[in-house]
Amino acid sequence: MKALKIVAFVLGGLVAALAAVAAYLVATFDANKWKGEIAQLVQDKKGRSLKIEGELSLSLFPSIAVQLGKATLSEHKSEQVFAAVDSARVSLQLMPLLSKQVVVDTVALDGVKARLVRFKDGRMNIDDLIGKDDKEPPARFDIAGVKLANGELAWRDEKAGQELTLSGLDLTTGRLANAAADGFELSAKLAGSKPKLAAQLKASGQYRYDLDKKSYGGTKLDIRLAGDVADMKGLELALAAAALQLTGASEVTVEQLLLTAKGKEGADAFEARVEAPKLALTAEQASGAAVNASVKLTGAQRAVDAKIALSGVTGKSQSLQAGKLTLELDARQGETTVKGNLASSLAANLEKQTVELPAFSGELDVANPQMPMKSVKLPLTGGLRADIDGQTAALHANTQFDESRIAAKVNVSRFAPLALVFDLDIDKLNVDKYLPPKPAAAEGKEAGKPAPAEKPLDFSPIKGLNASGTVKIGQLQVSNVKASNVRLEVKAAGGRLDVAPLSANLYDGSLAGALSVNANNNQVALKQSLTNVNINPLMKDAIDKDLLEGRGNVAVDVTTAGTTVAALKKGLNGTASMNLRDGAIKGINLAKTFRETKAIFTTRKDAVQQAKQTEKTDFSELTGTFRIANGVARNDDLSMKSPFIRLGGAGDINIGEDRMDYLAKASVVASAGGQGGKDLDHLKGMTVPVRVSGPFDKLSYNIEFGGLVAEAAKAKVEEKLKETVKGGKPEDMLKGLFKK
Repeated sequence: MKALKIVAFVLGGLVAALAAVAAYLVATFDANKWKGEIAQLVQDKKGRSLKIEGELSLSLFPSIAVQLGKATLSEHKSEQVFAAVDSARVSLQLMPLLSKQVVVDTVALDGVKARLVRFKDGRMNIDDLIGKDDKEPPARFDIAGVKLANGELAWRDEKAGQELTLSGLDLTTGRLANAAADGFELSAKLAGSKPKLAAQLKASGQYRYDLDKKSYGGTKLDIRLAGDVADMKGLELALAAAALQLTGASEVTVEQLLLTAKGKEGADAFEARVEAPKLALTAEQASGAAVNASVKLTGAQRAVDAKIALSGVTGKSQSLQAGKLTLELDARQGETTVKGNLASSLAANLEKQTVELPAFSGELDVANPQMPMKSVKLPLTGGLRADIDGQTAALHANTQFDESRIAAKVNVSRFAPLALVFDLDIDKLNVDKYLPPKPAAAEGKEAGKPAPAEKPLDFSPIKGLNASGTVKIGQLQVSNVKASNVRLEVKAAGGRLDVAPLSANLYDGSLAGALSVNANNNQVALKQSLTNVNINPLMKDAIDKDLLEGRGNVAVDVTTAGTTVAALKKGLNGTASMNLRDGAIKGINLAKTFRETKAIFTTRKDAVQQAKQTEKTDFSELTGTFRIANGVARNDDLSMKSPFIRLGGAGDINIGEDRMDYLAKASVVASAGGQGGKDLDHLKGMTVPVRVSGPFDKLSYNIEFGGLVAEAAKAKVEEKLKETVKGGKPEDMLKGLFKK
């Protein structure tokens, strides 16, 4: 017993002595003297500037601890700040040091800020800080825990033009040691661009890593994000997993993965869900239970319900295949409903981030009560390949739409914003079959009520387009106009839609020109040339007017602006011209009318007659040019030639108001045949004014015979004067001038 007391006294003395020595060292040791040496060491080894502005202190009891005040670390070979900290504390446990083990107590960091950058060439601003030698053994450490408060981590990707910031970062971990398992809790505010992001992040779970096996995983993972992402407001994103394990670069194991999301996009609410009960991917083999996903979108004007199922997963981690992928769709947009299904095998390469549907097939059912056919079914076949990392995709698809066979090829060069090139080939298409019926002409005009306001045209879809391509249609009908061999070169970008060149065969002739629509200011430009066209069936089909016959050329070069059809018509400006041959003006027979002039001369009154479809005036040539301003086409050079009549004139065609006021002047020329023959000899050399006026659907022809009588009297006087000069008697000059 006495011996034990002696040992105790000795040990106590030794401890007291050690404590006294430690106290002396702490009291006399000034760690701040080493600031310069530490900064120089960092500069020599890493080429970075370390500035320790706060106090640097050392303590030995109850553990060896270093306390650091405010400090900054620069970028590599630069004075720009890479990282900063307001305060830090690191302590080492004493007892493990006796067995040559380094065990770190809790690491406490406050106000840590760091900035990570990926440059355009792929380099990162931390490449000099991380080891690149695979043979170098991984860092070994044993830390009781980490407490990080009020941290900030900024990420900038100059290659992708993306920025992300985690602020208010709080992190608490359990033990960090190789092959040890413990838990963590994390919270932070997220803000970023591409996509625009403003959200709160919370995460918790258990973790375990093994540096020797390069294995990293977690259990009971719960990750939640709440906020605004891109156009999604009030987003609530949650990811839960019973287990998630990553081993090496090619092995992934997932158990009971559940991903859910809900929020609002504009006025529409959405929900999404992904379930993966079990999925195992290795370098040699891939397997898993069926993966199911669903998306729901609900709004006043639209609704979407889509379900995706993936089954029969096989292959390897870097070359994944699925025996079957199925898609079911039920959507509504206004009165239009779309139901469809799609099935295909699937091949994916996780390393290259590519997805391929080598051969898909399915069907779409589109219905709308306003469509003449009410509903149409579209069978679908084709293939798809997408490169997720490169943001490219290639699609080819075929379908049968009513009587139309359609083949499409689409190449996507960018996903966001979408940019694509397409090639569309249609054998025949009757657009009129799928347009809603036109309202009755008298609708809105009964009982003195004004006509309903015209529905504005919506050019806004053009603003979001970034596409170019070719459209080929074998046979086309639009607004009752028929064409064949239609070819369009289309380009849409920056809110503009340009169709140039545009070519087609129509009505025994051809069309060539261009069309441009600017959605930014609702401007439209049209330039068209019709060559050797049969004008009568074209006018009948296009405007339902039987006004002209003949063949020839028509050119139009106009611009306009407006948000309604009426506004576009009233805003027309430009030029037009026509050159027709071997035709007729419909609605009046000038020869027949002129043969009836005897009664006209008797009454000396103008004659007004309505246009008659059974009447026409033949011509061998009809030409004219038009200057169009604010929806009114002005012509001053009309020229019509026929065997017995020459017709000129001038006047206005009010396109905006669907009216015209035109004064044509018909002159009878010498002819013994043709339309009228010798019956018109008494009018030879005279000019007969014909005024065409009124609305397009009810034109009136006013034969202004008052002018004709004066012209006839003038001719008689001239004739009598000639007779007198030849020997006639003066008193006989005026006899028979107006003989009945």
